[in-house]
Amino acid sequence: MAQRDLDYVVKKLDWMRDQRIWPNGLRYLWTDAFGLVLYVSLFRETGEQRWLDAARDLVVDVDCMLGRPRGYRIGEVPDRDGQYFHYLAMWLFALACLGEHDPHYREKGIRIARDIHEPFVLPGRGVIWKMEEDLSAPYPGYGLGAMDAFDGYVSYKLLSETELAREIAEMRAIMKRQNESLHIDQDLGLGMMLWLAHFFPHEDWAVVQRERSLAALDFLWTEPPGFFARASYARDMRIAFANYGVSIGLQSQDVWPERVRALNDYFETYRSGDEYDREAITHVMACCSHYPGVFVSARVNAEAAPA
Repeated sequence: MAQRDLDYVVKKLDWMRDQRIWPNGLRYLWTDAFGLVLYVSLFRETGEQRWLDAARDLVVDVDCMLGRPRGYRIGEVPDRDGQYFHYLAMWLFALACLGEHDPHYREKGIRIARDIHEPFVLPGRGVIWKMEEDLSAPYPGYGLGAMDAFDGYVSYKLLSETELAREIAEMRAIMKRQNESLHIDQDLGLGMMLWLAHFFPHEDWAVVQRERSLAALDFLWTEPPGFFARASYARDMRIAFANYGVSIGLQSQDVWPERVRALNDYFETYRSGDEYDREAITHVMACCSHYPGVFVSARVNAEAAPA
């Protein structure tokens, strides 16, 4: 990590705490998952115990505010009820990263994966995108997720290929069914698919989705000023946190570093004029864009042999 990136991340973390944005603001599982990985990355980079302590404290806070008998509520505010599978999968990835330093968290992640898998997964069909908070039924108005099986597959494999073998096999079967027809047209989804694919780059689904995702993102690139549009049908829409997710995906694949620099520069001064200018998701993901840390370096230990 370059010193300027470390300085940027620490300064922004200090600012967020002073402003009570994060980690001392309202809980939101997606943001907290990225923040947990950020803390683990900082611990690995600096060796400073305070970052590992902060990671453990964050897990306690998330468990207390969002934890449910099975799984985690989406967020703390009233309209963030229910459970998203892809948020849960990201939290499992974060626990796997922390589990590299304390096996307790890996075991915790395995337990959560087993708890949530059966309610969300329809074997041979797909993964329900959103469930009621007690996982008793699909959330009204929501169907199957496009990428959720891919999310779960990667997080499960990084937690334990042996202890979650059945669950991984069910996810793999769904992925095989979906992969040929899956064409993503959304900035964050494309970035996250690139990131998922980099863990097991020789597997057929990863080869296909990497090529498709890069082609779709190339079409969404807008320069000047330097951002990825929301979708092909929304070429003028730009979302900071979504671009930061794209940045993580590009860095995981080691492509387009000039575009990563350009979007980081652009969104440093861009203001949307809405609540996202101060939302924790924007600033935590900015830190991860400037320093993806174990979002990327975890690839070294995870890469599979050619399928």
